[in-house]
Amino acid sequence: MDFELKSLSPTQAAALSVDALLVLVPDAKPAKPSGDALSDLVASATRQGDLEVGLGKQLACYRPAGVKAARVVLVRSGDGAAVSVRKAVSAGMAALKQPGVKKIGLVLSLLDAGNDSVRAAVSACAEATYVYTTTKPSAKARALQQVTVGVSDAAAVRDGFDVGRAQVTGVEFAKEWANRPANHATPTMLAEAARKLGRKPGIKTEVLGPKQVEALGMGSFLAVAKGSAEPLRFIVMHYSGAAKSSAPVVLVGKGITFDTGGISIKPAPEMDEMKFDMGGAASVLGTFAALAELKPAINVVGLIPSCENMPDGLAVKPGDVVTSMSGQTIEILNTDAEGRLILCDALTYASRFKPRSVVDIATLTGACVIALGGVRSGLFSTRDDLAQALQQAGETAQDPCWRLPLDDEYGEGLKSNFADMGNVAGRAGGAITAAKFLQKFTADLPWAHLDIAGTAWKSGAAKGSTGRPVPLLLQYLIDQAAVLAAAGQAAPAGKAHRAARPAKA
Repeated sequence: MDFELKSLSPTQAAALSVDALLVLVPDAKPAKPSGDALSDLVASATRQGDLEVGLGKQLACYRPAGVKAARVVLVRSGDGAAVSVRKAVSAGMAALKQPGVKKIGLVLSLLDAGNDSVRAAVSACAEATYVYTTTKPSAKARALQQVTVGVSDAAAVRDGFDVGRAQVTGVEFAKEWANRPANHATPTMLAEAARKLGRKPGIKTEVLGPKQVEALGMGSFLAVAKGSAEPLRFIVMHYSGAAKSSAPVVLVGKGITFDTGGISIKPAPEMDEMKFDMGGAASVLGTFAALAELKPAINVVGLIPSCENMPDGLAVKPGDVVTSMSGQTIEILNTDAEGRLILCDALTYASRFKPRSVVDIATLTGACVIALGGVRSGLFSTRDDLAQALQQAGETAQDPCWRLPLDDEYGEGLKSNFADMGNVAGRAGGAITAAKFLQKFTADLPWAHLDIAGTAWKSGAAKGSTGRPVPLLLQYLIDQAAVLAAAGQAAPAGKAHRAARPAKA
């Protein structure tokens, strides 16, 4: 979808040559006639009681006098804050899902819209019109092709608009790959998607196969992949936006392209949703797609260990002991706790980059779904400053997370009589004990873990990928780029990278 940002007064918005206008109207300001058709329409509708006060309340009009667009939807945006704008746009877009609506004007000129509100509006507009078509030819392609975002002062909110547009690119990339069936998103196919991203300026991609992974000593990762005919892939991506001396942020995404549970096989109901078990990998790919658009002045490394978890005759068995890249041995008590087994080797690999921070992202535990549902991702970290930065990024991006504890006592259940540790510790506190397992491979790294099992996809009638936590990750990187800029660590000379600033409301 093509987004453009323009300074538009209500008079200019009324003259816009589009199929429809979606006009956000704040609750707080009384509507007064001001001589232009759009403001007069809002004032009249409010006075007559046709446009009620209240977030999401709306009025659809057809060919109102003085407005060039045939359709106009007025929608209340409450207090005009970013979260309210997102809800208002989502509500208003529902009234514009018609085949003939290909170009719209998204009018924020009646609001005191800041960067965060513009970003939220762009994101909500894209989310409301997203259509998956890769393996569904009968599905109608997205009807909406162009959105003109009208604001009072385009220059004042350009940063928010640019972030919103890059975020849409990243989220939709993540959705695309997470929504694909497993036979259309094998580890090899995922690696090819990463290679294509590697052709973009500032990004390089390297893909390692089974022999190279074996040479690295990644025995834990190899063990999970043994039961599948599909060869594993270890994807290493570099985004270079700052000086070479600037330590990178490392993002590690779980890339289980299908999870049967292995020998500890899952029950059949809803097993189809295990194609979403590479949601962490999809979010890393999506974040890199967004970085290619936004070009913030920061260095980022993306690591994606990718394989299938299948139950054939070569598959790892409960009770087997494997040796991780770190040299620590692991007794595999449950082969369905495979995500942590591929992530632990990737986390050991991450230390070679001497990172400023490491964030792993994984659809790791059903326990996290029970704890937090589908609203907030689970956050674990050994560093208060890193946890706070991620939480703040999530709030800004409307992609929230919640910090859970890492007390030493939670790790007691991982003790094993036959290895340095077991890979599970019972049902109680399962999301926490999974994080405690990963912590054993982070040494002194500034590390955080995001459990996105409840937020990466939706079930039921709305089944599909959400693209989370791309917005959180992108905002975190933007914020870190601002920290680097303040510290004087500039982008390489001659490149078009910018020191991205945190969006302001």
